[in-house]
Amino acid sequence: MEVVNKIGRRKTSVARLYLSAGNGNISINGRDLEDYFPLEIHRIIIKQPLTLVEADGKYDMSVNVSGGGFKGQAEAIRLAVSRALVEINDESKSALKKEGFLTRDPRMVERKKYGKRKARRRFQFSKR
Repeated sequence: MEVVNKIGRRKTSVARLYLSAGNGNISINGRDLEDYFPLEIHRIIIKQPLTLVEADGKYDMSVNVSGGGFKGQAEAIRLAVSRALVEINDESKSALKKEGFLTRDPRMVERKKYGKRKARRRFQFSKR
């Protein structure tokens, strides 16, 4: 099996994934998964597509991720892993799509408008 290259995005995070056959090693920005994501919930988010299609421990992943916070990065990696699994095996697409792992979450931070403190929050009104 050759290396499968996919991209995933969430908010301002961009994850580039290189998936190859192996024994389940996950490397993120040159660091181990447990080292990069200390919280268990983020590690679970990343592994969700693999456990859904019973491919946990079958593939090695090397990920370059940038931008955003830990949650956005984890969800960007999950989208990239889901897309890579669909490219490897088309039959897993229906299960991944049903769980919503193939949908790019379009929600972004609303921009700040002039004359306001934040996107919608106005400055405090003073009567006198």
